[in-house]
Amino acid sequence: MINTHFKQLIDGQWVEASDGGAWALINPATEAVIGEIPFGGADDAQAAIDAAARAFPAWAKLTPYERAPIFWRAAAWIRDHHEDLSQLTSEESGKPLRESRGEWNTAANSFEWFAEEAKRAYGRTIPSRNATRRLLTIHQPLGVVGSITAWNFPVYNVVRAWSAALAAGCTVVGRPSEYTPRSAILLGQALVEAGIPSGVINVINGDPSSMAEVMLRDVRCRKIAFTGSTRVGKLLMEGAAQTVTRLSLELGGNAPVIILPDVDVAAIAQSAVTAKYRNAGQVCIAPQRFFVHSAIAEEFIDRTATLSARLKLGNGRDETTDVGAMINAQQRDRLAKLIAGSVELGAQVVAGGARPLDIERGYFFQPTVIAEVTPDMPVYRDELFGPVMPILPFEDVDQALALANATEYGLAAYVHTRDLKTAIHVYEGLEFGMVGVNEWMPTTPEAPFGGFKGSGMGQEYGSEGLYEYMETKAVYIGGL
Repeated sequence: MINTHFKQLIDGQWVEASDGGAWALINPATEAVIGEIPFGGADDAQAAIDAAARAFPAWAKLTPYERAPIFWRAAAWIRDHHEDLSQLTSEESGKPLRESRGEWNTAANSFEWFAEEAKRAYGRTIPSRNATRRLLTIHQPLGVVGSITAWNFPVYNVVRAWSAALAAGCTVVGRPSEYTPRSAILLGQALVEAGIPSGVINVINGDPSSMAEVMLRDVRCRKIAFTGSTRVGKLLMEGAAQTVTRLSLELGGNAPVIILPDVDVAAIAQSAVTAKYRNAGQVCIAPQRFFVHSAIAEEFIDRTATLSARLKLGNGRDETTDVGAMINAQQRDRLAKLIAGSVELGAQVVAGGARPLDIERGYFFQPTVIAEVTPDMPVYRDELFGPVMPILPFEDVDQALALANATEYGLAAYVHTRDLKTAIHVYEGLEFGMVGVNEWMPTTPEAPFGGFKGSGMGQEYGSEGLYEYMETKAVYIGGL
């Protein structure tokens, strides 16, 4: 077992909250207290920004070739302790072990990829219209970056921002969710074990409002990367206007799925169930509104209902678990209300639809399939963030495309068909930042991750994600 600290990391030191505050961390699968984690406030955030600001000049001056070995060593440490890390993440998040293992694999991949991509942050030479002048651009790190991340992917959400920001030459103050802080602390420990200088990475835990306010107020914090709700994202935008703080916002989603009649219905039903219930449906890019061609809709509903009913709910640390617990009672009860409101409007629950009667403790909810859904229903209109699959038949692909786009969200979307022309027509017409064509996992470190419309702004991952943490400087050389 790895030697863990589970304290805040500020200026290279593992510390308690400045006011002695603590947060009782709950295992969502058992409702038992795992332990106490420091829970601070504004003073902790200020100390972390001070440390990051002091560390920035030296870190920024290092070349990408000098920073890269730290990321490679952090990735190696993660791989060496992969199982222990995964167990701890499943314990605090409730998700099945195979999903936690996937997150930690992605963390290692992210550090490795950005270690090399930072070496390709090329500037350019611009032809001048004047023979005595030369024009060029260079990219330089922004400065201190604050990250505020959600609980649903306690490793992945964090590493998307940290790996790019650190590789770009920025220093970081990370505030994870109080529901899943240990995963971020362990990610910070991986970097410490890899030899990252003091103050370059700081991990704090505490009151989200006061910590965010410090990040917004301190002009040395040049950017905030946020993963969470659209409501909070809008509040950050208002606050950022006061200091012109740059933002990256990965907000909510309501991902449509368009399934054409030429698919293998049995295969697509199986893969849809797997994708829908990943992390108990608590995924920003989770497929939500299933538009299924009327020629196959009845068969698709029958198959997904049967498959959903067979899934095993349980503790994420049990290898046989298919679907883990939701993060807390509030999220579970909110989901139940969305279903009840939809049933009142005529929706039909085909499978699931309630808390499991055979599990006494834990924030579990049955994998649920709902038919007879219309666009005015809560399960269609609102972001579900739970294990619920609403299904709507359609006749014409352009009709489905119009319905898919009729939402304030624009994060991810999916289309399944064997016809290339139809696939191109649909993915070009979808107003979403990421589109999976015969694919349920539109994310990887080497490609951009980001949404349109109310789903946020900015890109993470890919070369686009690296430049999000850099300034472009134009240089004019005259008198030649």
